[in-house]
Amino acid sequence: MKPTNNFFAIIIFSVAIIFASCSNDDNDTMAQVRVNGSVLFDNGDDFNGDVDGDFTGNGGSASRTFIWLNNLSRADYNADITATAEGTFNILVLDADGNSVLNRSLNGATEPDSFSGVTDRGTSGVWSVTITLESFNGDGSFSMSEGD
Repeated sequence: MKPTNNFFAIIIFSVAIIFASCSNDDNDTMAQVRVNGSVLFDNGDDFNGDVDGDFTGNGGSASRTFIWLNNLSRADYNADITATAEGTFNILVLDADGNSVLNRSLNGATEPDSFSGVTDRGTSGVWSVTITLESFNGDGSFSMSEGD
């Protein structure tokens, strides 16, 4: 028995209904992280040299990890947010041995709204940086550069 055009139309219509029912148009919250002008969609992007990042959110949450080559044992960092509602920004930096050298957060709608400094001493090489936004509403920026 050969399928008819009606059979294919029913299949396509059914698939469209399934996809439409899975979308959530009532919840348009989002959070986005960019590093050196590139939006981070997946974990594992890698960067060399200075890192300049920014992020935005309208109540959404996201966590993105990228790899950063640091030839020194410390890094200079700063972060700044503009948020009128509660929500958090967190930066976690692990050295080449996987040890935490920085774990700092900023909370929306409270002071302070920025921080800067030098990470703890770590092993030079490939470091990982995780940016986490939780129910974040606003925008902000962060940067890192090799430091000793």
